[in-house]
Amino acid sequence: FRNLVKKYCPKRSSKDEEPRFTSCASFYNILNELNDYAGQREVVAEEMGHKVYAEIMRYSCDLKSERKSHLQEGRKAQQYLDMCFKQMDNSKKKFERECKEAEKAQQTYERMDNDSNATKSDVEKAKQQLNLRTHMADESKNEYAAQLQNFNAEQNKHFYIVIPQVYKHLQEMDERRTVKLSECYKGFADSERKVIPIISKCLEGMVQAAKSVDERRDSQIVVDCFKSGFEPPGDYPFEDYSQHIYRTVSDGTISTPKQEVMRNDPKITMGKAKGKLWLFGKKPKGPSLEDFSHLPPEQRRKKLQQRIDELNRELQKEIDQKEALNKMKDVYEKSPQMGDPGSLQPKIAETMSNIEKLRMEIHKNEAWLSEVEGKVSQRSERRHSAEANHLVAQGRESPEGSYTEDANQEGRIQSQPHVHSEFDEFDDDDDPLPAIGHCKSLYPFDGNNEGTLSMKEGEVMYIIEEDKGDGWTRARRQNGEEGYVPTSYIDITLEKNSKGAVTYI
Repeated sequence: FRNLVKKYCPKRSSKDEEPRFTSCASFYNILNELNDYAGQREVVAEEMGHKVYAEIMRYSCDLKSERKSHLQEGRKAQQYLDMCFKQMDNSKKKFERECKEAEKAQQTYERMDNDSNATKSDVEKAKQQLNLRTHMADESKNEYAAQLQNFNAEQNKHFYIVIPQVYKHLQEMDERRTVKLSECYKGFADSERKVIPIISKCLEGMVQAAKSVDERRDSQIVVDCFKSGFEPPGDYPFEDYSQHIYRTVSDGTISTPKQEVMRNDPKITMGKAKGKLWLFGKKPKGPSLEDFSHLPPEQRRKKLQQRIDELNRELQKEIDQKEALNKMKDVYEKSPQMGDPGSLQPKIAETMSNIEKLRMEIHKNEAWLSEVEGKVSQRSERRHSAEANHLVAQGRESPEGSYTEDANQEGRIQSQPHVHSEFDEFDDDDDPLPAIGHCKSLYPFDGNNEGTLSMKEGEVMYIIEEDKGDGWTRARRQNGEEGYVPTSYIDITLEKNSKGAVTYI
């Protein structure tokens, strides 16, 4: 999700305006909500990785160590029991040997005592040997009895106390392991449960963003952006060329066939030769004038208002600079050691000159704006008061944005097939202008204003319209994107019969 957001989220600087269309704003809001959603998924992954999985691994290592210690205790207890058994068995074998030796001594003594040839000393010696073996057998018997009693006690302790304790510890360890597993299982669910409210808000935000799309408002923005302000052309008058021809029928009858009239009427046929009207017509390529009179009234008004706003911002900057210079001059006059007040006089004079120039430029553009706003209001009043199918020559607006008082001139103007319309920008896609040369950008250009084309340093583009004296040249990229770039920012090479025209969809 994070990669998707990063891929499709447009890179906009802080100077860029917010999207005007509600569909675009909704898409950006959905991307933001999706980014937050992705952040919550990362939180879940981190929670499971560090607090669940890592805890299980740590606890598993502790369990291994504890289990090893319990098993080692069991082995030690078994080894001690084996040792006790071995001691008891050794004492048993020793007791067995001593008993056998005592029996042999008893048999020897009895044989010597019954033998008449045996001397008294031999009998006495055999008797002493019997007593010694009997005493050793008694000691072995006592030792064996003690070892047997000790082994039985240790064996009872081993099987009833030590080993059950070891098994109990192992059982408790396994039960704790099971409880820990259940807690970790619950931790997985808790990790998800913690982010569910935030994810729900993200999803609700996406739904609200989708509901905020207003198709009417978007359509109105397009209309406001591209409307020309021109009136629709009036009806063509009927021109009777047959009035000087002798007719056998009544003069009130029009006998000229429709096909003949169209063939002889250049005003009707010229549209086929020069292009179609209005939506399907070709955009006229007039020179760009300083007062934007080459643009439709509504577009001209917007351009003039935009220029006035820019000039007002520049004027405010110059006024602020003048105030700063005056304050610095006062400081220098009060404290000469800090600087010479006379050194600031050229800069102050230059600032004052710039202020005067900007004020004159603003006044000039405001006059043009008042003129176009007055014409728009007059035209709106005439549109509501004019009668249907009646051509009013007085005050009609020509396609070039000017007015004429002559009805004959109006007829000529109406015959022109090319008119400005809000759909002219879409016409360029059907028939792009051929390239008349190419250029290489010397400096980068942002192209933030409407109709301009951004470019990078060293970028090569096609030239499709020369500079008309306003400092702008129309260029086209390899991908077909067109716009105006500053002439001073590019190195132009014009070509004759250039074939660099690029067609695009």
